[in-house]
Amino acid sequence: MTIPKILEGRLTVPVIAAPLFIISTPDLVIAQCKAGVVGSFPSLNARPSGVFEEWLKRLQAELTEHDAPFAVNLIVHRTNARLEEDLLLCVKYKVPIVITSLGAREDVYAAVHSYGGIVFHDIIDNFFAKKAIAKGADGLVAVAAGAGGHAGTLSPFALIQEIRQWFDGPLALSGSIASGGAVLAARAMGADFGYIGSAFIATAEANAQPAYKQMLVDSAASDIVYTNLFTGVHGNYLKPSIVNAGLDPDHLPESDPSKMNFGSDVDAKAWRDIWGCGQGIGAIDAVRTTAQLVERLTREYEVAQARVAA
Repeated sequence: MTIPKILEGRLTVPVIAAPLFIISTPDLVIAQCKAGVVGSFPSLNARPSGVFEEWLKRLQAELTEHDAPFAVNLIVHRTNARLEEDLLLCVKYKVPIVITSLGAREDVYAAVHSYGGIVFHDIIDNFFAKKAIAKGADGLVAVAAGAGGHAGTLSPFALIQEIRQWFDGPLALSGSIASGGAVLAARAMGADFGYIGSAFIATAEANAQPAYKQMLVDSAASDIVYTNLFTGVHGNYLKPSIVNAGLDPDHLPESDPSKMNFGSDVDAKAWRDIWGCGQGIGAIDAVRTTAQLVERLTREYEVAQARVAA
């Protein structure tokens, strides 16, 4: 297992916070980095496009070398008309970590490497993992079954095992990780980091509706629905939010993957009415500050280590 040099000694617990569409803003990212985990956000959260540069300036001004570094998520897909513009800004401001999704491109990786940045690419199976590394990605985010938002279907045991048969570089695991014990379990399987998204939605700094945060607290794994209806890509969503949007979660139609554009033809939009969440939801028992959540994760991680050692 390999920890990138940029992360050595800068994390209080081995966690990368997942980039959450709409929800991750500078307020959340700064709180995450200052608490000691990698904070991240999708560049597309900064709208209109000029806002992205403002966010990067703020992050550089408020974060120091004593904080954890931040990451920007770039959607590397033909439907993202802002990719080239956002990539140029990542280079200009030397974004330390870039997380790429929905496509592996050598030119994107080369641009990030040009100033010393590193790239994690998220994948759902071993085929795409090998493709990303072959094209120049430094690390991987293994998105296993149970992850919030766009998720794969493979067991984390199977996915990590297959990747570690040929890859010994930086590896994060996503899928039902919402506690310090789950982070340690991810490392025991061979991952370097736990990749946590849903738990950070239920924080004070998250740009989410209060009803969304409370729904996380009130729900359980059985309240998660896996569907591609809302974006064209399969993902996990909260059943109560689907019901509230006037849809039947047990009889959702299939979307045409060829029309993937992060929108849908149904009235309920995934970014507004349908709320994503992973199966690790049972660990979310209250809305906390980000610092309190990271403190809890760190404490649980240490307790889990002691339990295993005993």
